[in-house]
Amino acid sequence: MPRLSRRLWWTLAASLSVTLAVGASELALEVPSTIGQDRLTLVATGSSLPEPLYVGWADDYHKQNPLVMIRYLPQGTGESAQDILSGSGDLGGGDAPIPDKQLKADAPILQLPSVLIGIVVVYNLPNISGDLRLTGPAVADIFLGKIKTWNDPAIAKLNPEMKLPAQPIQVIHRTEGKGSNYILADYLCKVSPDFLAKAGRGESPNWPVGASAARSQDMSDRVRATPFAIGYSELNLAERASLRIARIKNSANEFVKPTEKTFANAALEAKISDDFRVSLTNAPGKDSYPITSFTWFYVPARAKDPSRGRAVAAYLKWVYTDGQMVAQNQGYATLPKELLARVAASAATIR
Repeated sequence: MPRLSRRLWWTLAASLSVTLAVGASELALEVPSTIGQDRLTLVATGSSLPEPLYVGWADDYHKQNPLVMIRYLPQGTGESAQDILSGSGDLGGGDAPIPDKQLKADAPILQLPSVLIGIVVVYNLPNISGDLRLTGPAVADIFLGKIKTWNDPAIAKLNPEMKLPAQPIQVIHRTEGKGSNYILADYLCKVSPDFLAKAGRGESPNWPVGASAARSQDMSDRVRATPFAIGYSELNLAERASLRIARIKNSANEFVKPTEKTFANAALEAKISDDFRVSLTNAPGKDSYPITSFTWFYVPARAKDPSRGRAVAAYLKWVYTDGQMVAQNQGYATLPKELLARVAASAATIR
């Protein structure tokens, strides 16, 4: 079956009637009366990492607000940014800031954090108990193909209580244009000059070794099905797939377990710019998880259709109030209180 273009996906999605809704009560106040009682379908493309959360937000918001619908298509960070920059769709979602060179002064795009996420290193070591410990440089060398076996001295000395096998490491990475690539590569470039030189920072690193996984679910499936595999995923997705998760040594030389709290600690240690386009990886602090990031909404500051812009603003108002509690209940690290107020104020300017 041929792959549909992003614009065709947008057109097809806009015609669907089963999606997420923006509120009847808010629309009565905020959307022109010309819409009446008709349903308005908002279209979003985005990363698959926060997809479970965004679907949960969709379900809860739909129950409360039955008029305006949102269809979320998990196509990836890179494609989502391209859609919004080209004027396709109402909002997007991605795990990397849109590069400066792609932004246009005459069509400003807001990049609004939705929640905090952590990229975790997942692995499949049959019949080996305990939590694997890794450093950033060791992870970099594994994904560069320099560390080839599980019992390599660089891994063994970090895990003296584990009897690591002399088995080849089966590396699995994501395909091009993925936000999880960006977050992991951003971290590895900070701790490994060799990774920066050979693979590079971005959504499409130059992976020299390994098999590829297109979607987050594909990564989970492949690691689970492949003995002696290593890969990476968002924490909630890894936990739901019952994958084993490594502890990573942070900048304070502590082997930190990825949790909501250690993600929040990383954010609290960072200086957040007014446009929210900031890297949280390798943050200082004893209890900071080093592969932490925001995941962002990409939203035109001025919609082509003002009624659609106001509908997006109404939805985001809910995201930054009731939606944060929904995220917390799903196990995501929500935005710190002071930052949340700043992001909500920026979202309120959408027209």
